[in-house]
Order: sequence, then C-alpha cells, then structure tokens
Amino acid sequence: MIPEKNIQTKAFVVEAPNAPFVLQDVVLDEVRDNEVLVEMKYTGLCHTDIVVQQGAIPVGDYPAVLGHEGAGVVRRVGSAVKDKSLKEGDQVFLSFTTCDSCNYCKDGRKGFCHNFTTINFAGVRGMSAADSPISTPGGQPIRGQFFGQSSMSKLAVVNEASIVKSEFKVSDSDLAALAPLGCGYLTGAGTVLNVLKPKPNSRLVVLGMGAVGLAAMMAARALGVETVVAVDIVDSKLELATSLGATHTLNTKRVSDLSEGLHEMFPDGVDNIVDTTGFVPLLQSSISALGHGGTLVFVGVAPATGTLTISPLEIMLSCKRVIGAIEGCSDPVKLLPQLLEWYKQGRFPVDKLAKIYNTDSLDQALEDLKAGKIIKPILKWEDL
Repeated sequence: MIPEKNIQTKAFVVEAPNAPFVLQDVVLDEVRDNEVLVEMKYTGLCHTDIVVQQGAIPVGDYPAVLGHEGAGVVRRVGSAVKDKSLKEGDQVFLSFTTCDSCNYCKDGRKGFCHNFTTINFAGVRGMSAADSPISTPGGQPIRGQFFGQSSMSKLAVVNEASIVKSEFKVSDSDLAALAPLGCGYLTGAGTVLNVLKPKPNSRLVVLGMGAVGLAAMMAARALGVETVVAVDIVDSKLELATSLGATHTLNTKRVSDLSEGLHEMFPDGVDNIVDTTGFVPLLQSSISALGHGGTLVFVGVAPATGTLTISPLEIMLSCKRVIGAIEGCSDPVKLLPQLLEWYKQGRFPVDKLAKIYNTDSLDQALEDLKAGKIIKPILKWEDL
C-alpha cells in the first residue's frame, strides 16, 4: 500500500547542466487534486531529454528529473481530476501538457500552445523548484513534472493533462514498444496527420530515419500516401525504412546535394518534406527540392547558428510554405488512440524501432543511441 505522502522511490537525477543521469533515492510529495500518481513501467529516451541534460535548452532549476515518454499504471487519482473514468490500475501513456486555455489549445492544436515552452520545460506546479513534487530524502527540492511527468522515475506525480488512458488492455511487450507514443511517435505522425494532411497521390519526403522520422513515414503510408521517400546517411536505417513501407530511399552521402538527388527522382520537385534533423544545410536544400506549392515542416531542433538564405520573393512566387511544428500540432487525447489502433492493425509497427534496457544500463543505452546502433531506447523499471 502506497502512503499518501512522502512516497519513497528512485529516479534519474541531473544535478546541473551537463551533469550525468544518476539513479538515486527521491521522495514524492502528496498527489494534489489535479494530479495522478503513476507507477512507471517503461520510459522512452528522447533526444530532448539529452539536449536538456546537456544544458542546451534551459529547464529552470537544477537538480532535475527529466523524462517525457512514460507508460505505466495508475496508483492514485486526485480528487478533482476531470476524467472520472480514470481509476487505480488503469494503463496510461504520458504526453506533454498545455495551458488548455489559449486559442490553440481550445482549437485542439495543443502542440501550438502559446505557453508550451514555459509549462513543459519549467514545470507546471510553479516556476520554482520549491513547488516541485520531488525532493531528496534530506528535503532539497528537485525540479519535477518535466513535460508534466518527469517519467525517468519509478513513481511519478503527473499532471492530469499529461495522462492518456488506454482504452484496451495492452500486453507488457506492447506497452514497452508503445511507451514513446506521447512524444517521439506522436510528433512524427502528428506532423503528417495534422500539419501536412497529404493527398494519396502526393510525394512526401522524410529527412532523418530516427524515431520521429520513421513515425512520420509510417503515418504517411498508413494514410495511403503512395510515394514516401526516406532520407538518411546510414544505409541500415534506410533498409529499415524500406521494410516499414518507404517507396524510395536516398543516402545524402551519395549525392552532392539533397535537392539534386530528389530532382533526379522527381524533376518537378516534391510536395511535402518533413525534417527531423535540424541540420540547416538540409533545410536550405529542402526548400529548393520542393515543387510549386510544396511545404517544408521542420520538427528537428536546429542549432542557434545558421541562416536560411532563400528570399521571401522566391517563396512567394513558388507558393512554397515553411512551417515549424511542435509535437505534431497534436492533441494527445485524440491522436494516441488512433496510433494505438493503427498499431493493433499492423499499420504502425513501432515495435520494430525499440530496444529495451534495464535501468542499470542507461549509460549503454545512451552510447548505443549516439553511435546510431539503435532507433529508440526504452528503460524498463521492473528491475527496481
């Protein structure tokens, strides 16, 4: 039986920018009225977690517990949680949170929430770590509720807005594979479904065959898009993309320029490009590769340096669009059930992307990800 407050658990704590993830004892505060206590079963490791750990994106106070691709089981529900069907024992997937009051949130485009950065990176209980539900056994505050959840923890006090209940029982192996639904897979698939909305006879290109890019590619194929081009610099990733439905592949190490390589395939250019790399030269070349009326959506985190040199006049005369999208401009409560249904039907086989690691193998998981040996590392909490 879990006590109502001072819950002892273990979590990966980052003491300061660029400090390592360290598994240590922490204490959780009581669940407030709008919160849910979740026992984490699996947590996907996202590039954003690593970027924040390295100090490239500010998170507010340190130390902090990161993690925003959690999947687990409800252990307690706050008294004022809006979803009255939510109960102890329910399987849930965790996603980002929003203000739920700006025009974008009200319109169902929660990935465009006006307050997205402040809420998800700084935490939702307040702007100070003193408001966090996590502390050390000695009482020092630890920044929590990263993306409403801080799911790199065995137990987490989660904001209700980050909870998506599974409407059907998910097997343990499927729960592991599906843990990243709330961010990586939602971002890729949502960009295609909510932003591009491609027609079946259109030509769609995805740059970067990581978890986000492969999810975008699989979503396009699930929608019936007939021509989907996978682009990467690693042949093994392109082979995986082909096995998952890509109709064409392009290794940019074998062409002088992305635009040239795509125009060799499609002289009139392509209709849609999703960039997951954030690599500025690719973004520049992507605009040139678009056909008349084409759209480039970038979801990768680009560095602060680097400039696109295409002129506004050129974009206007060619009717091209360049859009940035966060979390696929998605409402997780609406999109995740669709992705789960596609998974059941075999149309969104994200189990092909996952590798499961015990919590004592986090460093190995990070090394494997950096080396390009794996697509999506997922932590298993069962051993704790």
